[in-house]
Amino acid sequence: MDYRLLDGKKVSNETKEKIAKEAKRLTDDYGVRPGLAVVLVGNDPASQLYVNMKEKACKKANFYSKLIQLDERTSQDDVIDVIEDLNKNDNIHGILLQLPLPNGMNEKFVNSKISPEKDVDGFHAINAGNLFLGDKGFIPCTPKGILRLIKYYDIEIEGKDVVVIGRSNIVGKPAGLLLLNENATVTICHSKTRNISEYTKKADILISAVGRPHLIKKDMVKLGAIVVDAGTSKVDGKLYGDVDFENVKNNASWITPVPGGVGPMTIAMLLENTLEAYKKKWK
Repeated sequence: MDYRLLDGKKVSNETKEKIAKEAKRLTDDYGVRPGLAVVLVGNDPASQLYVNMKEKACKKANFYSKLIQLDERTSQDDVIDVIEDLNKNDNIHGILLQLPLPNGMNEKFVNSKISPEKDVDGFHAINAGNLFLGDKGFIPCTPKGILRLIKYYDIEIEGKDVVVIGRSNIVGKPAGLLLLNENATVTICHSKTRNISEYTKKADILISAVGRPHLIKKDMVKLGAIVVDAGTSKVDGKLYGDVDFENVKNNASWITPVPGGVGPMTIAMLLENTLEAYKKKWK
């Protein structure tokens, strides 16, 4: 069957252009640019790459960007001190703690020290609780990007059977909640789920967020399904998604590519969350 691409790069670029224009207008009004601070502990190459991408995106969006890079031997208390200083900084509207943290640090505890009003990653318990309740708050960027991408292409969600593979607090769980709040019927599969293909073959919308190359094969996907690949991994320097794209595309009505699908949407939603935090501060 003929498939169509869920083009995250296109949607992301359109979103970032709107954000840049609004950021410039608001900066002219208030005299302060939207500010995003990134705290990076250690020198993990993948984390460094992501941070560089976020810095470039901030500059293009007319944001103020601040990178605080700490040695991997920095104590957890010192990292928290940095976060608490940023909480008090009126030029910083969003704080992002780049994960993973070095061994021995409690990611959940350190994240809890970020002010909920500046938690643009949406990981604080208050923002997670708002998502659970269906109330307004910051939504984790990747799940928010997935939902935005689906809606951009006018794909109906209400009443659809959705299967999410992966139960992380960063993607899987919040993605399931978001789509549940859109009146879908949601099933979350994970490493302990038996016979995963029995669930995936019934999915109208299939979202995979595991990080296992080509986990999803053609025979696991219903004809006409919408397939969203939110899992990436590198093998011998090459980027792979969870979905075996070349084969699965023949069963899909819509499908995300890797790269160029969910990834660009994540950064766009980070900028959008930061702009929202800025507007709450100044309005």
